Amino acid sequence: MVYCENPLTYRRRATREVMVGRVGVGGANPIRVQSMITCDTMDTEASIAQTMELAAVGCEIVRITAPTVKDSANLEHIVRGLRERGCEAPIVADIHFKPEAAMEAAKWVDKVRINPGNYADSKKFKIVEYTDEQYAAELERIRQRFTPLVRLCRERGIAMRIGTNHGSLSDRIMNRYGDTPLGMVESALEFARIARDLDYHAFIFSMKSSNPKVMINAYRLLVARLNEEGDDWNYPIHLGVTEAGEGEDARIKSAIGIGSLLHDGIGDTIRVSLTEDSVHEIPVARALVDMIGKTPNAQRPMPNVQISFDPFSYSRRATETIERDGFRVGGEELMRVVVRQASFDKVAHKIDRMGDYKPEIVYENARIVEIDPRDEGALAQLNESGETQLVTVRDDIDLPVIVAFRLLASKIAPRHPILLKDELGRMKDERRDFLQTLLAAATNIGSLLCDGIGDAILIQGEEAPGQALRLSYNILQGAGSRIFKTDYVACPSCGRTLFNLQTTTARIKEKTSHLKGVKIAIMGCIVNGPGEMADADFGYVGGAPGKVNLYVGKTAVKFNIPEADAVDRLQDLIREHGKWVEPAGAPPVLV
Repeated sequence: MVYCENPLTYRRRATREVMVGRVGVGGANPIRVQSMITCDTMDTEASIAQTMELAAVGCEIVRITAPTVKDSANLEHIVRGLRERGCEAPIVADIHFKPEAAMEAAKWVDKVRINPGNYADSKKFKIVEYTDEQYAAELERIRQRFTPLVRLCRERGIAMRIGTNHGSLSDRIMNRYGDTPLGMVESALEFARIARDLDYHAFIFSMKSSNPKVMINAYRLLVARLNEEGDDWNYPIHLGVTEAGEGEDARIKSAIGIGSLLHDGIGDTIRVSLTEDSVHEIPVARALVDMIGKTPNAQRPMPNVQISFDPFSYSRRATETIERDGFRVGGEELMRVVVRQASFDKVAHKIDRMGDYKPEIVYENARIVEIDPRDEGALAQLNESGETQLVTVRDDIDLPVIVAFRLLASKIAPRHPILLKDELGRMKDERRDFLQTLLAAATNIGSLLCDGIGDAILIQGEEAPGQALRLSYNILQGAGSRIFKTDYVACPSCGRTLFNLQTTTARIKEKTSHLKGVKIAIMGCIVNGPGEMADADFGYVGGAPGKVNLYVGKTAVKFNIPEADAVDRLQDLIREHGKWVEPAGAPPVLV
């Protein structure tokens, strides 16, 4: 299966155009940026105001949740109010669980987003073995539920997103395909086939997950399957890492998932999901799109080599283990953090106070082999040598970072561990702010880590050593390559949210951020809660207004806890399961 024309040459995937209101997605259009308002959909004025705020900062498509028929009906007033005030931003209705709400919303909006996992299914986490006949009967039931919406969208000339979420796959899909990228893809294709049978083609796909590795593999698999289906399955794709959280960690996670796929030429519209005010999402999304705009379309032709990784399933590249500067590197050892001698010297006096953000290997002490992966003579000499080496791409060569390291991994003997760099140069661009530095580093290093490439990393684009070290470790955490602190999965707010996500997330972090290696999910409602919490140790989920349910994994264990008591009860739950430790003294010195 082929997911892109050449993983060493950037070329945007060719798709058909789908119109969302007046905004074209796919085709020759630029990559579009979208977001979602966070207020109650029944609050017409607040919905109008938030939509206009988003449009003012460059959001091109705005999504609004429509959890009930009543909410969907109020979209008429929201859209009318926007148009009367001169705002032409296309409006998307976000639908979960209720086909009746989708039918009402489709009367008023420019696009309807449905989730195949819960549009016609109620999730009960039941284990059922389906015969082929039973499975076919379930598909027919879905066809009956989905067909009226498809027909209405076709009649009105509006678009649709068939948006699979890793966290809300149906029991039927889970039992046949498992909690996998393949299950995500097949779930979407089932609905797409129904739409195509009804001669409806104005739809866009998405494959969202809070885990960047799962998200990347699912989108690649989707594109490969579309390619197998035929040339007329060239539908546009929306990218997003769902429940990314807030702050630096969320921006890193989003860059790893979205940035990696954009570099592969996949993606026609994106949303960066932050547990922050929605307007903060737009600069991050714009910066990711701008990075791709600077990728040369006509770079030097590259050979279509056999890549070293399976693009549809994560596996760390197998190497031998070696020792460098007192640390073991490669094999199954931890991903190591490397610094230059000059950076080490600046923090040497406070290493004992840096906690988990310490430098591990000094570049100049590590006997690192620098190589141009196009230099066949140097490659042959390295591979013919009997000694295992720590290898990196030489600075200042004229290749994009991801391309250079993919080529290196395909050319050197598997035994050699690889040191990844965020940039192939050591000069900081003074015109670039830290957000751009962070996104470039997370995209370049994070996407390679998700390819299974890399045994150590070096940040070169940030001169401040404390900040560069923090960024190094946070990228490793975001890619799931090295867990050294509490991991949070937090959804962005929307009209379904049953508590203030920003303040609640801050309170939970204040109490739990010392729990190294514990993963906590913070979900405003049940839509993606249990599924996205499958990888989490504990979950904090809005169950009703003012009430919270607590989960262990994806199993609810405490119900209807008053919100004022819920954070304390979460701490008690963590203690019950033996994962609580008392916080140490002062926090580590980072800069």
